Amino acid sequence: MGIAGESIMEWKGRRQSDNIEDRRNDPSMGGLGQGGGFSFPTGGGMGRRGGGLSIGTIIFLVVIYFIFKAMGIDLMQVLDGGSVSGPGYEQSQSSDQPPANDEMTAFMRTVLAETEDTWQGIFKSMGREYEEPRMVLFSGQTQSACGFASAATGPFYCPSDHKVYLDTAFFQQLSRQFGASGDFAEAYVVAHEVGHHVQNLLGILPKFNEARQRMSEADANKMSVRVELQADCFAGIWGKFTQQKGILEAGDLEEALNAAQQIGDDTLQKRSQGYVVPESFNHGTSAQRAKWFKRGFDSGQLSACDTFSEPV
Repeated sequence: MGIAGESIMEWKGRRQSDNIEDRRNDPSMGGLGQGGGFSFPTGGGMGRRGGGLSIGTIIFLVVIYFIFKAMGIDLMQVLDGGSVSGPGYEQSQSSDQPPANDEMTAFMRTVLAETEDTWQGIFKSMGREYEEPRMVLFSGQTQSACGFASAATGPFYCPSDHKVYLDTAFFQQLSRQFGASGDFAEAYVVAHEVGHHVQNLLGILPKFNEARQRMSEADANKMSVRVELQADCFAGIWGKFTQQKGILEAGDLEEALNAAQQIGDDTLQKRSQGYVVPESFNHGTSAQRAKWFKRGFDSGQLSACDTFSEPV
């Protein structure tokens, strides 16, 4: 992990979590679930909701099937998991999917384990038991209890099944498109989604989901910003405990702060459309996201993350 010129977390050799589902070699996609998740912004569409196929689409697919059939390509074999064969194609048994024991998996397991240790200790201090979430690693697309997830969805937390969903290719996008590279930047993404899980356990997400049904879109967006900034603050708390363990290197904090700034609503909108629409913000500006992550990191206290009773 990490590239030349970047600080590298001292994560190797530490405990790894067993709460990982690796679906990157799973060809099944499944249908849509119910409810909504809390996603990491990607600058694109959410991609978790949809409907059935129209008649026109079905006719189009049938025509495509017979065109490929005439070319000697059996699409049914492809859909069943076979490789494409026919004129101009070479059969291949190779796969671009990473093995289950690759370094990315080890890193994700280690980061998740560190979040478990942090939140177990905090919940114990409150006289409560921390229920550990599961993390689903997928490639391209998968299904969740909150609906269909694709790479365009970005990392997200589903409160219905208490799982964090992550297409690991997102980290390439984070680095190449958003300019936010480094191990701790990637760890921040995971810690943010786990922060939503903490909110769920504390009853914050259920209250928000209930309240926003009675809100206008503009008011719901404003409340969503406060929810997301609190998850950033919770990620900062995790970062504080990680620093105290001696895992972080010089420059790691800057990597996380840079990631928070690069995925602010204002920065993403400027990058994608050249202007910003504040009424549509639902994650927070770059300055807000960096501010609240740093607030959690500096304090290490849940009480410092009350984004609902003070200006954000």
